[in-house]
Amino acid sequence: MRTNSRLSRVLHALLHMEHAEAPLTSEAMARMLCTNPVVVRRLLAGLRDCGYVQSEKGHGGGWVLSVALDDITLLDVYRGAGEPTLFSDLVTEDDPQCLVEQAVNAHLSATVREAEQALLEKFGKVTLGDLSRDIKAKGAQMRRPPR
Repeated sequence: MRTNSRLSRVLHALLHMEHAEAPLTSEAMARMLCTNPVVVRRLLAGLRDCGYVQSEKGHGGGWVLSVALDDITLLDVYRGAGEPTLFSDLVTEDDPQCLVEQAVNAHLSATVREAEQALLEKFGKVTLGDLSRDIKAKGAQMRRPPR
């Protein structure tokens, strides 16, 4: 099963928007994310509908944040991105009559649901402002001369 990187990509784009000196075009973000501008527009459409970003057409246009990063949680972005799959499907349906398969699937499914719930709770506690401050702190460390 192919992994879904939609959440990672949209977070990447949002954080670059914060540090950009001007609106970012879909084309510029597509180059950063190694994807197509249409994919960027689709990624950001849900966030625009939620009011987190806005876009302007024409010369000098592009995407900008509409809300402070401290007011946007990872959970907000996850929901705005269409609630992409967090974990791959661990169960199989090779032989639904098999009691072993039934037991394994029941336990794996329950464990994945618990893990998803814990992850979403954590997402609700982390803001994009937290991530931005981490970026700035790491950038400052990189600029310090070695001792």
